[in-house]
Amino acid sequence: MGNIIIIKDSNTWIEGNAIQQLEKTAKLPHIQRVAGMPDLHAGRGYSIGAAFFSVGQFYPALIGNDIGCGMAFWQTDFPVHKIKLSKLVKQLSSIDAPLDDTWQTRIDELLPNAPFQAALGTIGGGNHFAELQAVDKIYTPKKLPENFNPQCLQLVVHSGSRGLGQQILRTHVDKFSHAGLADLAYLAEHDLALWFACANRQLIAERMLAKWNADGVCLLDVNHNFMQSIQLDNQQGWLHRKGATPSDCGLVLIPGSRGDYSYWVHSIVDNAAKSLFSLVHGAGRKWQCGECRGRLSHKFSVDNLHQTALGGVVICEEAPQAYKKIDDVIAAMLDADLIELVARFKPVLTYKTAGDCSD
Repeated sequence: MGNIIIIKDSNTWIEGNAIQQLEKTAKLPHIQRVAGMPDLHAGRGYSIGAAFFSVGQFYPALIGNDIGCGMAFWQTDFPVHKIKLSKLVKQLSSIDAPLDDTWQTRIDELLPNAPFQAALGTIGGGNHFAELQAVDKIYTPKKLPENFNPQCLQLVVHSGSRGLGQQILRTHVDKFSHAGLADLAYLAEHDLALWFACANRQLIAERMLAKWNADGVCLLDVNHNFMQSIQLDNQQGWLHRKGATPSDCGLVLIPGSRGDYSYWVHSIVDNAAKSLFSLVHGAGRKWQCGECRGRLSHKFSVDNLHQTALGGVVICEEAPQAYKKIDDVIAAMLDADLIELVARFKPVLTYKTAGDCSD
């Protein structure tokens, strides 16, 4: 179809169902252009790892139920050479329960009178995770932030708006089904969910650092499930991103699976329009969640899943092999002249809540 572009190279593998979902979405009324990323994979009705530009109306279902989902990247004061993984794991314990009352003042500072406060500071299920990382390689030193310290660990938090985003989507789908809208009420709720998601990642990071008696500073926080008004080809319209990182916000993190590298990259601005100003948001699943369990559960024991090939420790029970190889995804973006590499990180300790997959 003439209004679809998929960023890929000869080594890019994309599930056929994901492409079919993308093609179906491109036929919706008001959709002008669609861009699929190399991490494209099938979702619940709509593919994940894509950006969609519409004129006149927008589609809440293209953003999905986790409005504001994104990545926060923190610099910690943990010296790499002093870490003891067994101690870190013991100190962290579980962080799935709601924050206790000692956090209420901090919650009120970040998000006063917010709904779903009990979910703040929790990662949630699906592909969400938090991970301590160590610098493996620096490609472009001049692109590093001033307060970046390669001698200390970094903390990545991938989470979103939890039950709030689900409630917002459910309300609009119940009222309008999956039709295109020009309903400004959704936009106000959408922006609240973005605020909630950012505060949630902040509290998750602060909660983890507090358990480790450590300090940290947030170097970046970027959403990859959201909508914004833009002008494209002399038309004012709506850019939807569902699992697609914006390429117009400077330095961004593209994480691999819990057994693979993550990359800091910088967008090549002159070429950004061809991918609808979007980049991959991660390695991307090979298959939908249910299929991953069937294909991989017999191949890996629980003990296998707690240690990665790169030497990291994983507090969860999901095989990294459920995801695409991050180097293949990165290579496709490089081949399309969309990014330049800044740094590469390897996982040290990964925390993921046990639970069902989500979009």
